[in-house]
Amino acid sequence: MARVLNALSGVEQEGVAEPFGEVPRRRRPWLRYLWRDKKALVGLIILLGIAVSAVFAPQVAPYNPNDQVFEFLESPSRTHLLGTDDLGRDLFSRIIYGARVSLAVGIITVLLALVIGVLMGLLSGYYGGWIDNLIMRYIDLQWAFPNFIIAVYLVAVFGTGLENVIVAITLAFLDDFARIMRGMVLSIREEEYVTAARAIGASDGRILLRHILPNATAPVIVQATVSVSYAILAEAGLSFLGLGVKPSTPTWGLILSDARTFISRAWWLGVFPGLAIMITVLSINFLGDALRDMFDVREYQEVQR
Repeated sequence: MARVLNALSGVEQEGVAEPFGEVPRRRRPWLRYLWRDKKALVGLIILLGIAVSAVFAPQVAPYNPNDQVFEFLESPSRTHLLGTDDLGRDLFSRIIYGARVSLAVGIITVLLALVIGVLMGLLSGYYGGWIDNLIMRYIDLQWAFPNFIIAVYLVAVFGTGLENVIVAITLAFLDDFARIMRGMVLSIREEEYVTAARAIGASDGRILLRHILPNATAPVIVQATVSVSYAILAEAGLSFLGLGVKPSTPTWGLILSDARTFISRAWWLGVFPGLAIMITVLSINFLGDALRDMFDVREYQEVQR
């Protein structure tokens, strides 16, 4: 009885009971985590640099990405830092503008997949019954196919274009968030503070939004960070296969696709966009590893010492 009363008081005072025991109620040392994890710090700096370059691409890029000059397949030089392609377009400018599309697709698709998947996981894990069966059978069906194959199929059905690519990758990735959220909800809904919230007459919506969702966000945030890199790779793969954005839109995958014919004569056409993809994905993964450690209680207590 005393434990239920304590849980009730925790719900009354704080709104969200602490699921990890007696952890000090203060902000976690984010800067200390980043300082200890040099890979995450370097990854954050690189991502900030790429993001700033993408946002201010007209000011950073020395040329318009689709402007053509007479220096066809020119190797890297002072005039063209990363050389030119077969149509005389500056490769450095195209990579900077391509970062806009790649980052936008990665962030937008993950945000959409996160919102839809989290909602599906909340409903499935909390209510159970036929709702759980309906949602999880769809998730099981989607898990039978690789994400990239699903994205290729959806783009082939709905057609190419930036909007269709975003929709296809979103639908391909939402099952991961739904499964993670459902698993968290199944464990959290049995906690005492959730039982206490029901006992004082809290509605299902309040319980889900105030007590369950905040305590289940840690693994979802980590999954979202890692999924951004997967989404960037998926967009690059679709564009490489000719199923992505329009040919006039510079993206890293499309630049790699155009480089296939001339890779033996112009090595820079494939190396530099490939490096851009690799560095971006590695930086995001480094941040994802750091976030996983930040949300780990044992790691948190070790940092506190």
